[in-house]
Amino acid sequence: MDFFILAALAVIAALALKARDHRARIVLLASHLGQYQIEKLMENLTQGYLRCLGEDDPARRDQIWNLLNSTEDALANQFQSFAAEFSRTDELSTRVSTLPIGLPYAAKLAPAATFDLRKAFAIHARGIADTARNARQLTPKRKAFTMSAELFLMQHTCHWYCKSKAVASARMLARHQTRYDQLIDAVSPETRQAYMALVGR
Repeated sequence: MDFFILAALAVIAALALKARDHRARIVLLASHLGQYQIEKLMENLTQGYLRCLGEDDPARRDQIWNLLNSTEDALANQFQSFAAEFSRTDELSTRVSTLPIGLPYAAKLAPAATFDLRKAFAIHARGIADTARNARQLTPKRKAFTMSAELFLMQHTCHWYCKSKAVASARMLARHQTRYDQLIDAVSPETRQAYMALVGR
């Protein structure tokens, strides 16, 4: 009986530590993101893409694409500023666990099984900026598809940092009907190569 009581107490303690760790991560990320309009610009861009893809008039569609270019540029600039600012955050606070399950303070317990969120954000910043300026000369529709993937992967990284990879992937599937492997395949080759080298498979 004592064993079961001790086991239950250990589980409760682990859950409490895990919740505390998650809260600290959410607060840290929110304190940096709160200075920018990244989420609002992402929402405007996503809605604009949907409007454009649903527009039957070619002239009107081209007009919307042109308007979205400025939103893409603003978002790319804001995220680059955010990534540059976040790069000055203490490394221990920015480690992300690659373990299959979320453990409290995994970065301290298993530092080898982590990656640096600051480096991930730098990769996302480059991917978003390259897509915004259309470095690969994509068609407007393909550019919108790639930009959406770049943004969703960045969002996945944020959720991974705050919770776990499993939770981030589940949220992405629920909100955008997109699997993690589909995101990896849909981003630019440069983002894919750099991101997978950082986080591993």
